[in-house]
Amino acid sequence: MKKLTILVDMDDVLENLVECWVNELNKKCGSSLREEDITDWRIAKFFPQLTKDDIFSPLNTTEFWEKISPMQNAQEVLKRLIDDGHTIRIVTASYYATVPAKIKRLLEMYPYLKWEDVIVASDKSLVNGDIMIDDGTHNLETTSCDLPILFDRPHNRSYNDLAAGMVRVETWDEIYEVVSDFAELLSADDEIDRVLKGVDVESV
Repeated sequence: MKKLTILVDMDDVLENLVECWVNELNKKCGSSLREEDITDWRIAKFFPQLTKDDIFSPLNTTEFWEKISPMQNAQEVLKRLIDDGHTIRIVTASYYATVPAKIKRLLEMYPYLKWEDVIVASDKSLVNGDIMIDDGTHNLETTSCDLPILFDRPHNRSYNDLAAGMVRVETWDEIYEVVSDFAELLSADDEIDRVLKGVDVESV
């Protein structure tokens, strides 16, 4: 199986950012919205009574990031991908003030990752890899990765992923299947190329 470089988003892919964020904003304005109600990338649309500072201030506290939890099966599947020999890079577009607490929590949840595995980039198109896994359609639209995987969230469900050439997944178990199938396909292509070039596959 071909070994790949996989770029993985953090917020709402590895952990439940929006769920925790909505809970904090509900406390501020006495509302009772759920994550499923946030059907647009711009969360401020759903809390018009709050200022921009009210919306984003929770993200600047250590206490907020301590409440964050891993997505279901993400810890196990990410470790399996590493054990399969793939290179994992966590790519997050984070405001600088949130980075220390955010990355600290990431490494607590995923102790087999290291600081060196994390890339903070406002423009993810600058980071190269074979596969990108993200819930932000704008990131997948501009990536140079061969396989853009869209992680299904309420805010991106109206997006036409098929027309954009993306693969939509709903769970981390699906991610493992898609990545493994893609790696096997690339391995088969490599073998075909070697045969066509007259190279003995058994000797490689």
